[in-house]
Amino acid sequence: MLSVDKNTFEDEVLKGDGLILVDFWSEGCEPCKALMPHVEDLEEEYGQVKFCKLNTAKARRLAISQKVLGLPTIVLYKDGEKLQEVTNDDATKENIEKMINQFL
Repeated sequence: MLSVDKNTFEDEVLKGDGLILVDFWSEGCEPCKALMPHVEDLEEEYGQVKFCKLNTAKARRLAISQKVLGLPTIVLYKDGEKLQEVTNDDATKENIEKMINQFL
């Protein structure tokens, strides 16, 4: 999974082509850390989707600009446009997979 930060987010996600999934997480967020292996499993299953992760502790303004107000938040973008997100208790492997399949 590609790690993005405030310097690379625009080029990798907002200017990226196709479907791009971003896992907004933080080291202090236990549910985020528990979810990440499941997101990494999905990356292996969905090779046509680019998977990225952003540590919000190091990019708070960027997270707020993307309207990420709670963690964990998983956002699906297409050609730089936000399509859909799952957040907090809804951020499960099953719900992430449903979201991806909806746009494939």
